[in-house]
Amino acid sequence: MFDAFEREAFRLETLNDYSKSGNVKAYKTFLAGEPQPADYNDAWVTELRSHTTKGKRIYRVHILARPLTPYLRFELGWGYQKNATGGEEFFILDTTDQPNPLEGIPDFWLMDSLKPAVMNYSEDGAFLGADVLEPDRAAEFRAHRDTALAHAVPFSGWWAQHGA
Repeated sequence: MFDAFEREAFRLETLNDYSKSGNVKAYKTFLAGEPQPADYNDAWVTELRSHTTKGKRIYRVHILARPLTPYLRFELGWGYQKNATGGEEFFILDTTDQPNPLEGIPDFWLMDSLKPAVMNYSEDGAFLGADVLEPDRAAEFRAHRDTALAHAVPFSGWWAQHGA
């Protein structure tokens, strides 16, 4: 799905910990207080640029509450900062002082506003696979995307105020 989208790819993130799903070595490096490797996430940034330089939009909203978990400090401090160099856009829906308008909604990708895929994770943040849904479910996920964006703020301003 990710290689085939034509205009935009939206991601909703709802978990506080994806540490068993991505670059475990980089996360351990972060936890050890070591500096971010210069080549951290280069493959993903290259993938992002292969789309964003063609005018495609890749953006996400992360629903979270403060204080940030160690994993979120890693994801936002290392991941979001680096991925932004590839043109990915980030927004934060901070539920610290407000109710979550999308309580119970799972992580998902929505491609071209037409193709939803629900992301499944174990309790400890391990990725279990994705369920690509039928196109007739797209309106439901467009509504979730629109709600998330209506309540979110751009990452850069949020990070300047609340980042570690």
